Amino acid sequence: MPAVTVENPLTLPRVSAPADAVARPVLTVTTAPSGFEGEGFPVRRAFAGINYRHLDPFIMMDQMGEVEYAPGEPKGTPWHPHRGFETVTYIVDGIFDHQDSNGGGGTITNGDTQWMTAGSGLLHIEAPPEQLVMSGGLFHGLQLWVNLPAKDKMMAPRYQDIRSGSVQLLTSPDGGALLRVIAGELDGHDGPGITHTPITMVHATLAPGAEVTLPWREDFNGLAYVMAGRGSVGAERRPVHLGQTAVFGAGGSLTVRADEKQDAHTPDLEVVLLGGRPIREPMAHYGPFVMNTKGELMQAFEDFQKGRLGTVPAVHGMSGEGPGA
Repeated sequence: MPAVTVENPLTLPRVSAPADAVARPVLTVTTAPSGFEGEGFPVRRAFAGINYRHLDPFIMMDQMGEVEYAPGEPKGTPWHPHRGFETVTYIVDGIFDHQDSNGGGGTITNGDTQWMTAGSGLLHIEAPPEQLVMSGGLFHGLQLWVNLPAKDKMMAPRYQDIRSGSVQLLTSPDGGALLRVIAGELDGHDGPGITHTPITMVHATLAPGAEVTLPWREDFNGLAYVMAGRGSVGAERRPVHLGQTAVFGAGGSLTVRADEKQDAHTPDLEVVLLGGRPIREPMAHYGPFVMNTKGELMQAFEDFQKGRLGTVPAVHGMSGEGPGA
């Protein structure tokens, strides 16, 4: 799992929660069901079964892979529309090409993030490059959907290309955890992602037996999703493993610990930590659109069908238009 690594974490700024911070309890731990997305790549639905009041402002998250493709097997998604929210695609291993009808796009690879604000609407496509399709190889990543408040839902679309080298790297006091701040801030250290809805997104790697207690904004919710390995969460050490999401309650800090023994394939515990300020507005979600009312959803589908969300660029090598998730 390359993402972004450093030889000696102790060279990085160290973060820890103040001793008087109230520890967030673990409210629930859920296990993601498996499924397929786009043209047939495997995903785990990280937030399935979690009440939206614990997720807000996050809508859904898929872990894509981890899968080792044979030559000819790599898959992506066809052209599809979005409106009313942001998609965040974080590639841990492998390569993905992106393009949208607003002129955004690029190639993201180990540790890169593509942050697309759909806003008023656009079409986009995600697919492995031709050379990866020919050769096969490892593919692993996440796609997160972040809601936009009503006042921003019809804003102009925007694309952020966040390279791995711009991610804010931090560590725990003993160097046992590598913390990659992709967006938001952690203990005063800012990640590169620019967000409309205040959130924090951190990819943490914990060595076997390592524990980290992080300060966490009290006005944010708190979620921890395990991408690989096994460990525990909260002061009560609730067990978690690959494909599970922990929901934290109120408080000023959250704790994650890696088990002493990990399997050979996954030497460390890999966790994505998410927090955001709840929007607390009505949500109408269907397929690729996330709005506030059913009427706005119907308008989004009408606008898509009438070509108002953009057109597929004729010059690109990828083709095939159709709605997707």
